[in-house]
Amino acid sequence: MSKELKVISLYTGVGGLDFGFEAAGFVTRVACEIDKVACRTMRLNRPEWPVLEGDIHNFSSEQILTAAQLLPEEADVLIGGPPCQPFSKSSYWFNGDTRRLDDPRASTLDAFLRVLRDTKPKAFLLENVYGLVYRDKDEGLKHLLSGIDAINTKAGTNYKVHWKMVNSARYGVPQARERVFLIASRDGRDFQFPAETHASVDEIAPLDDREPFRTAWDAIGDLPKNSNETSIAVGGKWGDLLPSIPEGHNYLWHTNRRGGQNLFGWRTRYWSFLLKLAKDQPSWTIQAQPGSAVGPFHWNNRKLTTQEMCRIQTFPDGLVFDCGRTDVQKMLGNAVPSLVAEVLARSIRSQILDDAPEGSLRLLPPKRLPVPEPEPVDKVPGKYMYMVGEHKDHPGTKRQKERQRKTSPKLTLSEP
Repeated sequence: MSKELKVISLYTGVGGLDFGFEAAGFVTRVACEIDKVACRTMRLNRPEWPVLEGDIHNFSSEQILTAAQLLPEEADVLIGGPPCQPFSKSSYWFNGDTRRLDDPRASTLDAFLRVLRDTKPKAFLLENVYGLVYRDKDEGLKHLLSGIDAINTKAGTNYKVHWKMVNSARYGVPQARERVFLIASRDGRDFQFPAETHASVDEIAPLDDREPFRTAWDAIGDLPKNSNETSIAVGGKWGDLLPSIPEGHNYLWHTNRRGGQNLFGWRTRYWSFLLKLAKDQPSWTIQAQPGSAVGPFHWNNRKLTTQEMCRIQTFPDGLVFDCGRTDVQKMLGNAVPSLVAEVLARSIRSQILDDAPEGSLRLLPPKRLPVPEPEPVDKVPGKYMYMVGEHKDHPGTKRQKERQRKTSPKLTLSEP
């Protein structure tokens, strides 16, 4: 029987990373989180996890070790996803740019480094948004790497960082979600990210051992078509337009480059505006703070239920929430898909901790076949017909224009 593998968890949120490490045989010895609702939810679902509730800057490393009942160097893994607003893609969309390291919220990176220096775990995993490593905007990554070099010099450790941008769908998650993961071993061992296990049907060549992407239907196809959950109706100015958009499309359906009415200019809205799931494709990224018209929406023209969002995030079944819809969406939208964490945790076990896991993945959704046909599409309600006409396209950047020329008629795993 394997020994207990001990985790210190920072910026835990609702526990997306921790659920994955749990599935891989690890035990969360302490979880640090500032959000009161997330802390309450963790205590409700995992009462055995000691939770330090508050700002990470207000907890000394000694307090964290005491809560975990660990000494320095005893933790197997330090995990965490420091809040990512300074580096997020949506910040670039809304603000044109971000202050990144000048943003006070970026100090969460320093707090992670401080705990790493003082606890000296055998390995660490840090998760963040893809914006952390944007070309010519990678101050955050450089700051982390230089900080880790300083830790090695001062503490006598040999953390050698390996990082990769991971699309969760390529590891079996029924959701396209890009995140950067940094992983390192205290003794300087090399780490190889596991080979991708899933791909689109068009990418899979003969003798390729990858499977087709897990889909939204695989994730939620067994759940009730309708739900009694409140607050899942799509209201607002655009809610009645959603039934006129086919599965797997967004507002771009109603532009001069798609098959609907010409109601909008090309790429003049954020990509998740009126975005609808397709049964035969992975979901797009679950949003933490969506507006009334921001998807992805269910193919039955409603918001996703709590259970459906948990499934798409590959959380373990049976979680309960004692809070409102807004808090649920925020917690789930900010979380890491647990299956990705399980995959990486199993690799850390085998490559760094010399403790190969047994059995198969616990959080991989089952294949559900056959996949039903797409739902029928309604006509555009008359109240929107005044919008039909010529609309200017978004001018875009040179890079965006190049991507647009390569975009297929149907939405892909990247932005439409």
